[in-house]
Amino acid sequence: MSRGSDKTDESLKWMSFRSLLVSSMLLRVFLIIYGEWQDAHMEVRYTDVDYIVFSDAASLMASGESPYKRTTYRYSPLLALLLTPNSIVHRSWGKFLFSASDLLVGLFIRKILKLRKVSEKVSTVSVMVWLLNPFTFTIGTRGNCEPIVCAMILWIIISLMKGNLSQAAFWYGLVVHFRVYPIIYALPIILVLDSKLFRSGHKPPLEDWTHTSNMEKKTFHFSVRSLFSRERIMFGLISGGVFLACNAVSFYFYGHEFLHEALLYHLTRTDPRHNFSIYFYHIYLHYERQFSAVEKLISFLPQFTVQLALVFCFSQDLVFCMFLQTVAFVAFNKVITAQYFVWFYCLLPLILPWSRMKLKWEGLLCIVLWIGAQTHWLLWGYMLEFKGVNVFLQLWMASLVFLAANTFVLVKIIQRHRFSPLFKQYVSSDRKNVKKLD
Repeated sequence: MSRGSDKTDESLKWMSFRSLLVSSMLLRVFLIIYGEWQDAHMEVRYTDVDYIVFSDAASLMASGESPYKRTTYRYSPLLALLLTPNSIVHRSWGKFLFSASDLLVGLFIRKILKLRKVSEKVSTVSVMVWLLNPFTFTIGTRGNCEPIVCAMILWIIISLMKGNLSQAAFWYGLVVHFRVYPIIYALPIILVLDSKLFRSGHKPPLEDWTHTSNMEKKTFHFSVRSLFSRERIMFGLISGGVFLACNAVSFYFYGHEFLHEALLYHLTRTDPRHNFSIYFYHIYLHYERQFSAVEKLISFLPQFTVQLALVFCFSQDLVFCMFLQTVAFVAFNKVITAQYFVWFYCLLPLILPWSRMKLKWEGLLCIVLWIGAQTHWLLWGYMLEFKGVNVFLQLWMASLVFLAANTFVLVKIIQRHRFSPLFKQYVSSDRKNVKKLD
């Protein structure tokens, strides 16, 4: 009788989640259809300008030409290939593809939380943070490709949790080719691949949500010899091989155009247009001259230092570490646009169950502060962009305020987080025997 009731409860829980998923899907379909109407009837278009670039590049590829003939297309040829049906089936094909990836992210969030035995109620609320977030459900329906990247990153986490190292490595190499920024996750992933957990070939033991130990965060200590374990070398070889193979094929077809536009551009990018970054004003003032190596190093050092500190403090709590890395990477980047925020939005639901922060009032304070700093920046951006008022200095100061808000919220999240390693910590048999003798 109890087994039957358990099955009924599980089916009811799935029905509840399925209702959320179906309603989220219908919302996205409605927005895509509405976007077509707005584009045709209103001066301000719903469709993201990047989607037009993607579509033009895909059309060029479908006709046998290089997608890089479309100016400002600075992505992998795989993206243009995925969108070739835009010129064959319908111009909204890509929006449906991105929105499907958006829904897939919701499924993956639930999968990760259930693997760690998070309760159904908490899992559903966490998934809602993604699926019902106005920013995330508009980003895909407007034609931004970031949901595909988010889905691949979450699938890598799932593969690691299941012990499928080769699969995780394959997708990691692919996602770094597709979008360069996930390269920042390489070090924490490598550090978490403990040979004692993965060598058996079985699924590594996961630390459950219900685990209530008072474990504090620990910096990761390792020897050079242990760093070069079989699992880490295998992950590096497979992911590196996939990355190089994708780049080699792309270079074979599109040559130096691909190399410059899809890879080198992102490493040396300096955007003189106003954006959230604190560096934009300096770049704007000195854009006509070449930046010295010292200037480039100075702008890169804070980002690099923060990344290293976060990795060595939190790498064992892998998902939390990836979230912190992404927020810090975006906050200290030389160029920041609103679409970058989705990079850490997809990881936010995965850390909420381990947060001791209450929505009232501390959580609300963080939300209001972050949105308020962003709105403050947008008001000055509106004055500059649409009114033509010279407010560059005020806009730069707003960027400083936004960086301060990001830093404050990040510190608060760290302070209220309950540190929980993704995998159960290995305890040697010798230590167990010592405990028994005691």
